[in-house]
Amino acid sequence: MSKTNAVKLPLLAAMVTLAACNSGGPSSQQAQDTTKVPAFNLADIDSANKACDDFDNYVNGNWKKNNPIPSTESRWGAFNILDKENKEVRLKGIIAEITSKSDLKKGSEEQQIADYYTSFLDTATIEKRGITPLQSYLDKINGIKTLADLSTVSGELMKIGVSSFAGFYADADAKDSKMNILYEAQSGLSLGEKSYYERPDSATQNVRNEFVKHVDKMFSLAGFPEANPGKTILELETKLAKIQLSNVERRDPEKTYNRAAFSELKKLAPDFDWDGFAQKQDIKADTIIIENKPYLANANALLKSTPLETLKTYTKWQLLKQFATFLPKALDDENFHFFGTVVTGRKAQKARPERAIRSTDGHLGMPLGKLFVKKYFPESSKQKVSQMIENVRSVYGERIDNLSWMSDSTKKMARKKLAAFTYKIGYPDKWKNYSSIEIDKGKLVENVIATALYEHKENIDKIGKPVDKSEWGMTPQTVNAYYNPLNNEVVFPAGILQPPFYNPNADDAINYGGIIAVIGHEFTHGFDDQGSQYDADGNLKNWWTKADRVNFEKLANKYINYFSSIEAAPKFFINGKLTIGENIADLGGLTLAYYGLKKSFEGKGEPKPIDGFTWQQRFFLGWAQVWHTNITEAALQNQIQVDPHSPGRYRINGPLPHLKEFQAAWGCADGSKMALPDSARVVIW
Repeated sequence: MSKTNAVKLPLLAAMVTLAACNSGGPSSQQAQDTTKVPAFNLADIDSANKACDDFDNYVNGNWKKNNPIPSTESRWGAFNILDKENKEVRLKGIIAEITSKSDLKKGSEEQQIADYYTSFLDTATIEKRGITPLQSYLDKINGIKTLADLSTVSGELMKIGVSSFAGFYADADAKDSKMNILYEAQSGLSLGEKSYYERPDSATQNVRNEFVKHVDKMFSLAGFPEANPGKTILELETKLAKIQLSNVERRDPEKTYNRAAFSELKKLAPDFDWDGFAQKQDIKADTIIIENKPYLANANALLKSTPLETLKTYTKWQLLKQFATFLPKALDDENFHFFGTVVTGRKAQKARPERAIRSTDGHLGMPLGKLFVKKYFPESSKQKVSQMIENVRSVYGERIDNLSWMSDSTKKMARKKLAAFTYKIGYPDKWKNYSSIEIDKGKLVENVIATALYEHKENIDKIGKPVDKSEWGMTPQTVNAYYNPLNNEVVFPAGILQPPFYNPNADDAINYGGIIAVIGHEFTHGFDDQGSQYDADGNLKNWWTKADRVNFEKLANKYINYFSSIEAAPKFFINGKLTIGENIADLGGLTLAYYGLKKSFEGKGEPKPIDGFTWQQRFFLGWAQVWHTNITEAALQNQIQVDPHSPGRYRINGPLPHLKEFQAAWGCADGSKMALPDSARVVIW
């Protein structure tokens, strides 16, 4: 989506009803996969490594050797493999079945899917049309004569996903979570995060140098006349980056919640025509949540002091960048060269049919998701996962009760929030109507614009209306999960409820180390450094005593310092402050899953070892299995700068030394690399 939303916290960020939805639920004729996936492949283990020295390389050493990164990828792991299977096998079959039909009804989801897919594959038409599908927007940019003109053109462009210095979107009011409100957030950096414009190391400098060359080439290929556009844009974006908040600063929900009258925008940035902008955006709002008021004032000064021709060049670049993937091959290839190869280390683009599937999924994901769950997601999985969630909830409550650093009054409020958690599993209970989106098999760019306009209207229409808590922030086929503090809910799409995360053929220990730890991870997001600032109703409201908050922050800061000491790549240390929420969630998820597994044995007795490993050991094998990853150096450097998740290797090795349970399971001697002394261990939840 084009909106900026830092609230939902995916894995990679009263009880909900479990009945099948009325339309589009799983059918009785499901395509069940009868292939039994091994619970854990012993061949992946590299016994040349020791579990107590380097658990990742012990468990996954041979897997890494036998699974090099494909040329089309920047990283390769369990998420990527399952995502590829979902999209390039399962969705491929669904799309092939649809496109084989004739006389599809105009406006039907099948017609939209078939014609979008066809339009992406029709490279002859794409080449013939060139950049003419964008010409009307280019004419408007070229016609800008004043900052007021820039304001209205920017408003129109942002409706189709083109970035400007600020972004606008509707979401639940963080302090009145039952109602939607308009938000403003900083935007407009091509490289994604201000550190790319500031870091002095040679690797980041190279990215900046290559960015200048890339922009120059893109303008040349598009036939644009501007001289030295790369230098112009890098200089402007560097100035913009300087006045923006860092990704760490943006994690503070209180500091970035600045409620104001919409008219205050005119005081903060008087040289930008907010009325004209709002009119083009179809925004009608009296109130807005501003992320950072000084930023808007500083951005106004920057816009005013920047030559209008520079601002036009910047706007033209943002348009070209947004649509490069859908333009002729020369532009598409150059776009991939920079953002795919330079930034993330991918060596080759995926084949056009595979890209067509992914693009269709990206723009018509929910209609595809409806077909996906009909064919591939059994109701039994939904019921099983709901039982797992309740097990995690029960264990979390016991953990809260036994905390030594939290007072009884705060424990009571934590329990209240835990009891109020809701969850969604698999797919939405109701599906949206996409019939108004016009898709033409010969007009790819217009199809992309049509889906963007639909999403924009859907989002902006929410302003001032009650929150629809049944809405999903991910499609069912997505291999991920998330926690939304504004709804106080955890969401698990069907896409992730498959091996190795959830394997119906695996023993409980492997599944608890996989999907249950994922569930625990999302639950813990409700109590990490961000989520813990929201109450049981999803409102940004303090429910802690001052002393308890101080205790929590001491533990969190200790964990921040621990991760900040890890040099994941030469001169690239993990940003402990950026990753603290995900790191806390991993530590909490592992803890909850371990004790959930132990609790499940009550009255039944502990299981016997399998393949020579105890249930305790297999639990940690399950954790390491879902995070095994190979990653390019460029992608690793990029992740460290922009991603709130630690690299996969450190999601395995990072939290385990803090767990006495791990040390006991593997018999690690005191002083082992994977065993910390008690004084250095962090136990939060």
